[in-house]
Amino acid sequence: MEKPFADIIDMAIQREEVAYDFYMDIHHKVQDASVKDTVEFIAKEEIKHKEFLVGYRAGNYGSDSLRMADVVDYKLAEYLEEPEIDSDSSREDVYLIASHREARSHLFYTELAEMHADSKLKTMLLKMANEELKHKEKMEYLYSNTAFPQTSGG
Repeated sequence: MEKPFADIIDMAIQREEVAYDFYMDIHHKVQDASVKDTVEFIAKEEIKHKEFLVGYRAGNYGSDSLRMADVVDYKLAEYLEEPEIDSDSSREDVYLIASHREARSHLFYTELAEMHADSKLKTMLLKMANEELKHKEKMEYLYSNTAFPQTSGG
């Protein structure tokens, strides 16, 4: 059963607000300045998603206003357990937590899109899923480069 357009967009907007709060909570908990900068950057990306959705709901954008991008899915979040966040969390823990969060967001938009017949709304939801997958890619990249740094030997 298809949900009304406004309900779907409202749900997505709320999800982006929760994501922003999630990242800002991490920002306030951790001490590492580079991690703080990274999660603040991702939080601002979630605000951009919210602004896009608000504009989309108001009819300011078409479904072609987001573009699909090729994304590398390292699938680390699917294979590594999600740690708890606290003030002593390591960089790799924060990046892995964020990877899990973005994986859930990707799944949310993908499942929501699959509930709808081919339409502009479905296309937009799939593009939002792609946006979340891009965030997951960034976080998994940061995780892998932090947890397994390149050595001078190769």
